[in-house]
Amino acid sequence: MTAPASAAERTDGPDRLPPARLALDAHTWKEIAHLLLNLPASLFGFTYVFTVVFVSGILTLTVIGLPLLAVCLLGARQLGKLERIRSRALLGLHVEEPTPLPLARGGGPTQRLWLALKDPVGWRTLLYDLIRLPWGILTFCTVLTSLFVLWPVLPFIARGLSNADRAMVRGLLSPSDELERRIAELESDRGVVVDTAAADLRRIERDLHDGAQARLVNLAMGLGLAKEKLLEDPDSAAVMVEEAHGEVKLALQELRDLARGIHPAVLTDRGLDAALSAVASRCTVPVKVTADLPDRPAAAIEGIAYFTVSELLQNVSKHSGARSAAVDVWRAEDRLLIQVRDDGRGGARLEGGSGLRGLAERLGAVDGLFVVDSPAGGPTVVTAELPWRDRQD
Repeated sequence: MTAPASAAERTDGPDRLPPARLALDAHTWKEIAHLLLNLPASLFGFTYVFTVVFVSGILTLTVIGLPLLAVCLLGARQLGKLERIRSRALLGLHVEEPTPLPLARGGGPTQRLWLALKDPVGWRTLLYDLIRLPWGILTFCTVLTSLFVLWPVLPFIARGLSNADRAMVRGLLSPSDELERRIAELESDRGVVVDTAAADLRRIERDLHDGAQARLVNLAMGLGLAKEKLLEDPDSAAVMVEEAHGEVKLALQELRDLARGIHPAVLTDRGLDAALSAVASRCTVPVKVTADLPDRPAAAIEGIAYFTVSELLQNVSKHSGARSAAVDVWRAEDRLLIQVRDDGRGGARLEGGSGLRGLAERLGAVDGLFVVDSPAGGPTVVTAELPWRDRQD
């Protein structure tokens, strides 16, 4: 009764099947098997759901009710996994597995319990098994009767019922593409934030060790020698004290530079406009700064904007060969926009692990955007976008 599929009926993708026809081919027999298995699968699933709801509902009056419900939701995930395997094998439906619950990183027992209780995958699987019992009875009876009475049109009946099954699996057992994408982005962004914080701590430690700390050690040694010569050779001691005074000034300047690299005082006291003007004044290229901000954003967003402009202007000074540059900062609805332009040689790229790539990763970690337009010969326009959050006094 079977007939080979023609070349025109072969599929290109995992979810595309040949059209139904009068002959009972391999795809049709798989669909029939799936529809007949719906009844035992739905009976087991409905029994599981009814038991979970009934027993957990009663035991919520005790301390074991919610933990039992959490365990049952984890079990529902496994039922959903079995249904996805059955759909892939018999319906040719390509269904991705949802992301596992991060229970190992969920903190204490209370946090892990809450993470399991609010699991949308488990709840959607319970809903799937709850509504499947009448459907399983209908498909089983329809297909079994059609095998003996309506077998000439059984392929079309099986295809129609199987398409309804495919829709249920896609709607309730498939992971949300947007949610899964967002989870992956947040996990990646968290890694970027951790790596960036660690790199900043190492930089601060290195700057302190190689700069101010070394000068302070020399200062202490110089003052110790001056103390010993104070009575024997006052003139030499005075020269040593003068040298120590110079070391103090240099150490203070290095500490100021280091503090400016961590969080400049002018940014805290006077806001982004004044802080960017101070950065522009240190640039080797004339820079025009225009800031149109009716209010100050949150301190974290303000700091990211400051260091973004600061690094971009450093690139202008070192690599662009520009004669002039401009910085524009403004608010557009719920976004803070930054644009840095220069008339240099251009050719700036995000690829290759450059500093621009690091800036793009930092902004991406806070839901920001970073776009570089730098054709060969210039000009270069870098646009950064950050989410606006109001400042909390």
